[in-house]
Parts: sequence; structure tokens; C-alpha cells
Amino acid sequence: MRFTYCPDCGEKLALREIGDEGNIPFCEKCNRPLFDMFSSCVIILVGDGKDNVVLLRQNYISEIYYNLVSGYIKPGETAEECAKREVEEEIGLKVDKLDFVGTFWFGKKDMLMIAFIAETSNREISLSKEVDEAIWEDARLALDKVHPKGSVSYTLVEKFLKNRFDSK
Repeated sequence: MRFTYCPDCGEKLALREIGDEGNIPFCEKCNRPLFDMFSSCVIILVGDGKDNVVLLRQNYISEIYYNLVSGYIKPGETAEECAKREVEEEIGLKVDKLDFVGTFWFGKKDMLMIAFIAETSNREISLSKEVDEAIWEDARLALDKVHPKGSVSYTLVEKFLKNRFDSK
């Protein structure tokens, strides 16, 4: 989101050069820059410590592809706390181990996705209202079920497979 008006005083913003950032919307009345904002969210591939991962069906996201646990970071929450909370909320599983994978820009929705691979020892899924279906799937079959190559979901499954099977 790019600011046009100051959210505090309502003044129309001017552009001002701020260091190396270039021209940034600036409130002359409040004397402060208003940098562009975007949503931050997490995306988590949940595995069972063996060869299986959880795939979700959320029809409001896709009726064709399975997706992974994901959600928005709340103010005051770390990405790690959010990842554990989202796994528990969406599929009712406690995370035993959480590994950071990387960050991905999702331009379609102007959001930064912070990606993790999680491990759980519990396989008993309990769905939230926002999840239509969740299945345990052999990770080697998951690439054909998630969004295509280039998506964050696909990248996480590839990373899981590389870590899981290249080390054997």
C-alpha cells in the first residue's frame, strides 16, 4: 500500500527524497515519511518426520491445487510464533520442530511470505472452518498436487524432498 494521505492528520503527502530510498511520501505537518506497507504472512509445509506431508484443500484459494498451511502475522507476533499458531489453528497439530526456509515475494497479493518446514509427531488432523480438507500425502507425490513449479508451495515441497531424500 502506498500512502497518499497521512493516516494520522489526513494531510495530502508530498514526495521527499529520503537517503538512499529515493522519493518517499512525506507528511509535512507530522514531519515524517510514510514508507510503503505490505502484508507479512507465513507458509508452512508440515511433515511427520518420515516421508509424509500435510496438504490442505481450501476451495476459496483453489479448487484445483492443494496448498499448505499459511496465515497472516499478527502485530507483536514473531514469524515463528505465527507459524506454530497457524498449524495448530488450521489442522490441530502441535509443531515439534520448525525450520526457516526463506522469504518469498508474492506479487499477486503484495505480500511477503516467510516460509518454514515444520515437523510434528501427531498425525491426528483436526480441521478449522477455513480448511475444506487436509490429507497426509507421501511427499514424493505432493509436487503433482500443489500449485505448479515456481510457486512457494512447490518450492517448499522440493526443499523437503531434497533434505529428506538427498541425505539418505
